[in-house]
Amino acid sequence: MKYVIGVDLGTSAVKILLVNQNGEVCREVSKSYPLIIEKSGYSEQNPEEWVEKTTAGLAELVAGFDGDVHDIEGISFSGQMHGLVLLDGDNQVLRNAILWNDTRTTRQCQEIYEVAGRERLLEITKNPALEGFTLPKILWVKEQEPEVFERASVFMIPKDYLRYRLTGEIHMEYSDAAGTLLLNVAEREWSGELLGLFGLSAEFCPPLVESHALVGTLSAGFATKTGLSEAVKVFAGGADNACGAIGSGILSEGKTLCSIGTSGVVLSYEKRNDLDFAGKVHYFNHSEENAYYTMGVTLAAGYSLSWFKDTFAGEEEFVEFLTGVDEVPVGSNGLLFTPYIVGERTPHADAAIRGSFIGVDAAHERKHFVRAVLEGITYSLNESLEVFRSSGKTIDSIVSIGGGAKNDTWLQMQADIFNARIEKLSSEQGPGMGAAMLAAYGCGWYPSLKECAEVFIETAKTYEPIPKNVEAYQKLFAIYQQVYAQTKELNEQLREFRK
Repeated sequence: MKYVIGVDLGTSAVKILLVNQNGEVCREVSKSYPLIIEKSGYSEQNPEEWVEKTTAGLAELVAGFDGDVHDIEGISFSGQMHGLVLLDGDNQVLRNAILWNDTRTTRQCQEIYEVAGRERLLEITKNPALEGFTLPKILWVKEQEPEVFERASVFMIPKDYLRYRLTGEIHMEYSDAAGTLLLNVAEREWSGELLGLFGLSAEFCPPLVESHALVGTLSAGFATKTGLSEAVKVFAGGADNACGAIGSGILSEGKTLCSIGTSGVVLSYEKRNDLDFAGKVHYFNHSEENAYYTMGVTLAAGYSLSWFKDTFAGEEEFVEFLTGVDEVPVGSNGLLFTPYIVGERTPHADAAIRGSFIGVDAAHERKHFVRAVLEGITYSLNESLEVFRSSGKTIDSIVSIGGGAKNDTWLQMQADIFNARIEKLSSEQGPGMGAAMLAAYGCGWYPSLKECAEVFIETAKTYEPIPKNVEAYQKLFAIYQQVYAQTKELNEQLREFRK
């Protein structure tokens, strides 16, 4: 039996999967590392932590593997998007990585619009200038740390830096490059126009490769430290959302993913490179060659639920916390929640907006509030689906993964609010599985990612929308959509009182 390894470099931990040719996860290792938060809005990590924890994780995985280590043929990567790693001329890290959830760059985003023009930026990159993206971070370092920027030779994304440390080879693949605001997404090349406008050289950007591209083999030193063979083939990998889509079988038109973790993502496969969503949703290159995906983001999806539990139910387990939610009728007896507790991304890119409970009644019990939180998260994700549908997309089947796929009541709620069939996978491994599939495809196990998905991915259960619930939720969703506009000014006024 042959094996591949999928490495998912997340924000809080690296997760490593050993997967065989049947798509079965044979071993799984996770190693956590800290965030560095110097002040409000800052979020950084030491790239050396990624290397050390991945090395330790791979060594642990190999130590527990009872087969022939030479049967492990390939390794590929998934990772957190947008983060900035700067290297000098000797390929040494110049400063901590600035992560995707760092929000210090509001002024740089405005500068990008002023210099490039909002419409032209959307034409080239298909995305608006948001604090999380990479170009604003580059401009912040250029302005605030000029001595660091002066020494910078090349920039990288987190998982690409990790892969460089394994192989000694520097590349960036298209799905992560699409999240930098420097890629011409349709033409699949670095934008000379944007590089010129911001005084950046072409050499500052790594060479571009496909996600399944073979980019090297393990260095002798890294092989020794982990116990892996130097012959292990290393493939480029993809951005976490692109790999999550691959690991969920989102590989053809009409396929859509709902992923609820700390944040929430609705992602839909696109074959065309010329759709226009006016920046309302993200539009990125997929990790499948010559494919794309559109994506909407709810910043506090699962986080809204965990915040509510931690605040009002202490150490209670989630299973107990959600007890009784299935008894509460659609609409939570007139209670509505908006999950804007850390601001919002799609379709309202607004760092100042905050959440609301509306319609609180003396008859409401905790279970009503819990159901209202679940419904509010799902309404927010549905806003992204409505943007997709308004562009002419047909969405009638959605694969649900993450925390939202662990509760039957919530899965049925998704079917009713999204008005679509919901599919729950029999084995859900997310981006790590997508990375493993890229390695399997790169190793030649399957002639395409789609054929790999037919073996690796299986639907366990489906949930069909219930017509009477769909009708009720359509009325409730219309009310939900009014809340943002009617609370925006109130939240602006409250901003000065937030500590």
